[in-house]
Amino acid sequence: MNLIKFSPYPLFPSHLTLFLMGIGLPLAIFLLLASCVWNQGDALVWDVPLLEAIHATSQPLLDTIALTITPLGVIWGILPVLAGVGCALLYQRNWRSLVYIVITPLGSALLNRLFKLYFHRPRPQLWEVVSPTVSYAFPSGHAMSSATLVVVLSVIAWPTRWRWLTMIGGGLFMVSIGWTRLYLGKHYPSDVLAGWLLAIAWSITLMLLIRPYSIKTALISKGTVKT
Repeated sequence: MNLIKFSPYPLFPSHLTLFLMGIGLPLAIFLLLASCVWNQGDALVWDVPLLEAIHATSQPLLDTIALTITPLGVIWGILPVLAGVGCALLYQRNWRSLVYIVITPLGSALLNRLFKLYFHRPRPQLWEVVSPTVSYAFPSGHAMSSATLVVVLSVIAWPTRWRWLTMIGGGLFMVSIGWTRLYLGKHYPSDVLAGWLLAIAWSITLMLLIRPYSIKTALISKGTVKT
């Protein structure tokens, strides 16, 4: 792989930039968080205070909003979007992008499960939560799946005029899902941050390997990409 080769699309970062900022930096921070969690979270002194500060804002309206939004971070929100985009790519016979959009979320889910089982981090028990979750906390599955979706869609949409809308809207979605997990007391902040970082590193790694952006991926309408 030529890490210094530039993409043919305007404003697309070089492979070297993506490797350093999209894989190296997120993985370094993730490993730092993982090391702290492995040592019983002794260095994560900000975890509980942040979680309690978010919980202090609780009110019935926010409860309803959080409970409504949080399911969208997994099956109910992720799968319909991926299925819709996948059908569009299949219709366009955009095989690279289709492979990318299938393999990346599946691998992300598998990585999340493996890391949860490895670290065995218990869920927060600072207050009584609605529908207690029995699985482990680190890294957050909702945060990881939502971040994976956002990166995947941003990569697919990059050659089109919709790239910035996708990135901004996706970023708001990702942050909203992360907020719900903290507000509902399901995760520590470090769980959510670790999920985001691992998802970004994984998604960009596969992007550099599969290169879905190396062919036309005009998802919304034809003629948006000039070669």
